[in-house]
Amino acid sequence: MELDSPLQPRLRLMDSWPLAGWAIFYLLVVASWLAVAGGGRLDLAALLARCLAPAADSTWLSLVAMWSLMSLAMMLPTSLPTLARLYILVQQGAQQHLRFSAFLLGYIAVWLGFAVAAGSLQLVLARIIPLPLEPWLAGGLLLGAGVYQFSRLKQACLTRCRHPMTFFMAHWRHGVDGAVAMGLRHGRDCLGCCWALMSLALIGGTMSLAWMALGLGLMILEKLAGTGRFVTAPLGLILIAGAFYQWGLVLFAA
Repeated sequence: MELDSPLQPRLRLMDSWPLAGWAIFYLLVVASWLAVAGGGRLDLAALLARCLAPAADSTWLSLVAMWSLMSLAMMLPTSLPTLARLYILVQQGAQQHLRFSAFLLGYIAVWLGFAVAAGSLQLVLARIIPLPLEPWLAGGLLLGAGVYQFSRLKQACLTRCRHPMTFFMAHWRHGVDGAVAMGLRHGRDCLGCCWALMSLALIGGTMSLAWMALGLGLMILEKLAGTGRFVTAPLGLILIAGAFYQWGLVLFAA
């Protein structure tokens, strides 16, 4: 009777992992952070925009590229608990690699759509908002983000993000198309959690590593089932206080 090698269970486990999907995930995270870190010197966002449309005006494309890099760098790490749960669930069916990757790509598509909207908004605001009104706009963004922390939509989206298994039980779909649909739905929930905080990059600085690291840490903590409820409301109060502080500075400086 032939005995199993101690390595065989590990090899079988490795064979069952959706390696392609995990590879895409970690490559995107690492590449996004490296691109942001080098963006100040190499202007990688503008380079990406020129690659996408070398004959076009790259201003809008550069902004969209920057927001895309920030979105991938900040939001992919916050999706790890959901992806880890999905990884366990897809082991029981066929097309493991494709389903995992399809879910991931559906999730990414939502945030790339956000990047297009945010880049477009930033370009419009830069052209229509007079310089003296920019501090008032910054206060408005802080106030809006703070108030949104207490909204029902924010709480509903956070609940689904904090409990991945509950999300999959309620919205499970079979096949590759179903995985894309689930990825889009989870991306929508994630967007509902984080769009207001992400919009603060308009005042925190696009491609700012310090702001991105702070925002990433807060959003990860907020999505944790155990500690998240202790983050959301205090963060909202801090943002609201920051808005009035910003407006106060403007009034006293006048």
